[in-house]
Amino acid sequence: MKIEFQSGSTDEMQRTPIPATPEALLMAVLASNKRTSNPRLREIMDALLRHLHAFASEVDLSYAELELGLDFLVRIGQATGPEKHEGILLADILGLATLVGLIDAKKALASGGTEPALIGPFWRANQPIRPNGAHIASADTPGDKLFVQGRVLSLDGKPLANARVETWQASPGGLYENQDPEQEDMNLRARFQTDGEGRFSFHSVRPAGYAVPVDGPCGELLARQRRDIMRPAHLHFIVLADGYKTLATQIFDADDPNAYRDVVFGAVGSLLQSFEARSDGSYTLDLELRLEPGTMRVPLCPLP
Repeated sequence: MKIEFQSGSTDEMQRTPIPATPEALLMAVLASNKRTSNPRLREIMDALLRHLHAFASEVDLSYAELELGLDFLVRIGQATGPEKHEGILLADILGLATLVGLIDAKKALASGGTEPALIGPFWRANQPIRPNGAHIASADTPGDKLFVQGRVLSLDGKPLANARVETWQASPGGLYENQDPEQEDMNLRARFQTDGEGRFSFHSVRPAGYAVPVDGPCGELLARQRRDIMRPAHLHFIVLADGYKTLATQIFDADDPNAYRDVVFGAVGSLLQSFEARSDGSYTLDLELRLEPGTMRVPLCPLP
C-alpha cells in the first residue's frame, strides 16, 4: 500500500513559535491531526493524544521515565515469538482486552448474550478440524476426563447450524502444547462445526490453572506491582457464524482456587461454571454460547 505524505502550504503553516506551555503544545499536536482522512482514525488519535498528554502532565513524567517506557514497549515486541505474543499479554494484564470485549458486547449482554473473554496469546491458526464427539487430547495426556457438550444459539434462542467453533486449552500441567515439547503438536486444540441443532461436543481432560509467562517485560511489570500471576483453569472458545458477531470467550472452572483472582481479569459474569463430577471420576460441562446479530469477523490469530 502506497502511503502519501502531505506538507502544508505557506499560508497554512505555523508562522509563530508554539508557546512554551503544555496547553499550547497539545493544541498544536491536535491541529496536526485535523487532516487525517479516515474519520475513525482521526477520532481515535484525537482521544489518544488528549489522554496521553493529560497522563504525562498528571504524573509529572520525567524524560528518564519516558525513556524507560519506550524501552519497555520495544522489549514487548522483541519478546513476541512463536510461543507467545507479549503485546497481547500486556493488553490482558492491564485489563484492556477484557474492557474492549465488554464494550464491543454491551448490546449483546443487555439481551442475554454470552459474556466475552479475551482471546489471549495462545490461539493457533489452522487448528485441526475434528468431528463432533472427537477426543482432542492425545492418548498420553494425563488428567481427569472431561466431556464438553455445547450449543450455539442466537440471542432469541435459535440454534445456529454450521457455526465454526474453535477451542483450545492448557494441559493439566498448566501448559499449552506449543509451550511444551512433551505434548503432540495441536494437542488439546480443535475446530468443530455445529450440527443442525447448533450442537457440538468433544472429549478432553480437565484443564488446570497456570501462571502467565513472566520471562519477559510483562513479568517484570507484574513483579514490580507485586501481583498474583495465576489464571484459573479454563477452556477457550471462538464462535463464528454468518450473520452474527464473532464471540471470543472462555469458560472457567468455578472450583479453581484462583477463580476469583484472574491475573488478566477475564473471569466475569456467568463464565465461571462448575464442572459436574460423575461417578466414574470424570467430569462433564454443558454450555450455551449465544451470539449477537451482526457482521462476522475472523479475529487476528496470534500464533501460526
